[in-house]
Amino acid sequence: MSRVFFALLSACALLVSGCATSASPTPSSSAAPVKLTVGLGYIPGVQFAPFYLAEQSGAYAAAGLEVSLQNQIDPDLISLVGSGALDLALADGTSMIPAVSQGIPVRYPATIYGVLPNVVIARTDAGIMSPADLAGKRVGTPGQYGSGYLTLLGILSEASLKVGDVSLNLYPDYGQTQALISGAADATTGYANNDLVQAKAAGVDVEVFYASAAAPFAGPGLISSPATIVSKRDAIRAFIAATLEAMRQIAANPTLGVDAAAKVVPEVAATAAARTNSLAVMKATVDVWAGPLQLSAGYGAISVEGWDTSISFMRGVPGQQVRDGLKASDIIDASLLP
Repeated sequence: MSRVFFALLSACALLVSGCATSASPTPSSSAAPVKLTVGLGYIPGVQFAPFYLAEQSGAYAAAGLEVSLQNQIDPDLISLVGSGALDLALADGTSMIPAVSQGIPVRYPATIYGVLPNVVIARTDAGIMSPADLAGKRVGTPGQYGSGYLTLLGILSEASLKVGDVSLNLYPDYGQTQALISGAADATTGYANNDLVQAKAAGVDVEVFYASAAAPFAGPGLISSPATIVSKRDAIRAFIAATLEAMRQIAANPTLGVDAAAKVVPEVAATAAARTNSLAVMKATVDVWAGPLQLSAGYGAISVEGWDTSISFMRGVPGQQVRDGLKASDIIDASLLP
């Protein structure tokens, strides 16, 4: 697979217009609030600050919404959204493609991460300065699934390597970053806005290989089901608008995000050191909210070409379930963007 094929997802993006229709006004704050149950990722933390801020500032309530935030693992979130048990969730694009291929009724109406945050982090003292140097090295990852593992495959492929060319160590308890810090692993999969920050804070000299340069995967975004979109269209549009506005506020002042997260997860700011670390994570998270497309078209914008390229890549990975004929239009619904 060529370097061109693995180009930055957003660099070749085709903007999908998210203009609202005249028949879909914002929910009135004078009416009874519309209840929305929203699933976030596995562990509450700074990365979910926009949702916390929008809730705590009253932005959701002002939009006529009563929002309940829950935490689940990514595959469960998609199933719960598809069944209608959750109205919305934040989910990986790499999880959406096999889900839709298997007939789970879910759609992706807004991008949250315009730059895929997945990276491979390598210790420089292990002699790893380029992806080719991963050959024969101990590489940690939670499991052979998801965007982290697919990112590793893409980075290895760019170096003409396969997963069998590395010593793959699985960390199902998500302890791969600590293994990297302790030296039990030479390299690991992780996130630029979390694991990389932790490794650097621990004083480890690392080389970083970014997914966006090697694996064309659509980043995590908001998902809902077609049935929920029909029944709660105005409310979902209002939720997306309020969340994107909270992202803009945090981008302008990352401390707002840390303060909002601390009200939900007090330990993120329990000490001066913890607060400093959380602020570093928040700033790194802001950095991956906007790729070139979002910088030009605004937060939330969706790339059609990026999704089609993601589908093509995953179709070529053994073991990935990708339906014949699946297209970006089968997954995305940009009609809810402000």
